Amino acid sequence: MLKQSYTSELLQNVVEELASLPGVGRKSALRFALHLLKQPVENVEKFGRSVIRMRNEIRYCTNCNMISDTPVCPVCSDKKRESALVCVVESIRDVLSIENTGQYNGLYHVLGGIISPMDGVGPGDLSIDLLLSRIEKGDISEVFLALSTTMEGETTAYYLYKRLNPFGIKISTIARGVGFGDDLEYTDEVTLGRSIQNRQPFIPLNN
Repeated sequence: MLKQSYTSELLQNVVEELASLPGVGRKSALRFALHLLKQPVENVEKFGRSVIRMRNEIRYCTNCNMISDTPVCPVCSDKKRESALVCVVESIRDVLSIENTGQYNGLYHVLGGIISPMDGVGPGDLSIDLLLSRIEKGDISEVFLALSTTMEGETTAYYLYKRLNPFGIKISTIARGVGFGDDLEYTDEVTLGRSIQNRQPFIPLNN
């Protein structure tokens, strides 16, 4: 494929940077770049500053590993949340998806990924130790495993079950309204909400 040429190297540089974003092709990147070019300078500077500030100043909650502007995120700080229930998810996007359902009022724990030997991701690459330290404090009575129903998600859920089972707490998972192979991020809010409400005890596949 021939590389598209531009009359401006400055424009080309911006297009290439925008095209590096997930789901953004070169045509969309060019459209975004030309849109920014038409905006007042102060608007573009504000846009750039917000991105740089996000990258430099955003934090990860010391309790649940969720993104936050403060050391402890608003969810963990909310006294109205059900603190004895912790929903374990793969990513920040999953937290946002679950929150959008309005069907969950507990806390979260973001693993930061799932176990995937093919991708070189093992248990030590995830925030599992942080989760176990929360359980050891004795304030949690149920861990809700809301992981994608892919093979990697099921493997991660089984590993967590083996690590959590000795604590004697309730371990549950999403109801099968979410089909096997589905990512939570792409599950519609109604289906996901019902799967949360009807969560069921986690039963290892080889039991």
